[in-house]
Amino acid sequence: MSSTVYGYVRVSTQCQNEDRQMIALEEMDVPEENVYVDKQSGKDFNRPQYKRLMKRIKEGDVIYIKSIDRLGRNYDEILEQWRVITKVKKVDIVVIDMPILDTRRDKNLIGTLVSDIFLQVLSFVAENERTTIRQRQAEGIAAAKARGVRFGRAPEPLPDNFHEIYQRWKRKELTIEQAAEECGMAKSTFFDKAKKYGKATLPED
Repeated sequence: MSSTVYGYVRVSTQCQNEDRQMIALEEMDVPEENVYVDKQSGKDFNRPQYKRLMKRIKEGDVIYIKSIDRLGRNYDEILEQWRVITKVKKVDIVVIDMPILDTRRDKNLIGTLVSDIFLQVLSFVAENERTTIRQRQAEGIAAAKARGVRFGRAPEPLPDNFHEIYQRWKRKELTIEQAAEECGMAKSTFFDKAKKYGKATLPED
């Protein structure tokens, strides 16, 4: 039975570069036309290119990935996908950065057992590390908020004529529609900014 070699690449966002993974696959002689690339989070396996790859592979094929976290980032789902690929579809997986995770080696019971146990330990460590990072981030954000640090986009500056238009609106010289138009804003935007502006400024003498 002839086998086909495939590669799978994943980066978390559109702006991240996949070159490092592509070079690693090229060094393993994976044909470029057989490389599937997803640019999205690894939180689950609902990824278009991964699904295409799963439909294409057949028994005896080989899938190369650069590292185990390129397959996914969820501990339980990594183990489940590994089982589907290797046990159900009977396709081999090669993790380039982790030679022990090469299902072509040691096809006997002990070799398979060692590989499966190592994968479980590795996946657990990776999942635990991500949980710790998220916890530290949450603690850091909470501490920053307690110090008065504000998150999110900075508000857009008010137009130069806002103070004058605001005062005319308060004196009922302008309707809210006219005031918003003079400031180049939507009516709701002008009203919201006027409320905040009124709270932030002292009343005129």
